[in-house]
Amino acid sequence: MENEKIYQMDFAKIYHLLVNKAERKGRTRQEVDQVIRWLTGYSQPELEGMLERQVPYGDFFRDAPEMNENRSLIKGVVCGVRVEDIEEPLMREIRYLDKLVDELARGKTMDKILRK
Repeated sequence: MENEKIYQMDFAKIYHLLVNKAERKGRTRQEVDQVIRWLTGYSQPELEGMLERQVPYGDFFRDAPEMNENRSLIKGVVCGVRVEDIEEPLMREIRYLDKLVDELARGKTMDKILRK
């Protein structure tokens, strides 16, 4: 039930929270966009279109053009839970993005964040 609340939240609202988190640590909106595009396969115009209309957060991930095949390399703890141990696939995708933005805010280089 708790997951369903997250899935129904407006993507634009969560996006702005992610950007604010990164910007507080000296990173940019463009870097957040790059991370999102890498993870989901959305183009920049598609991403901007999602921000202009109400899109549930769950649908943002369900409808992603091409989830990055290297996302399974994302490891670590988000909200006290190891992302690689999350069994529910949609929640794991959401937490992957949370982890990437955490890494961005902590000052990691983009090459490391994007698993190059």
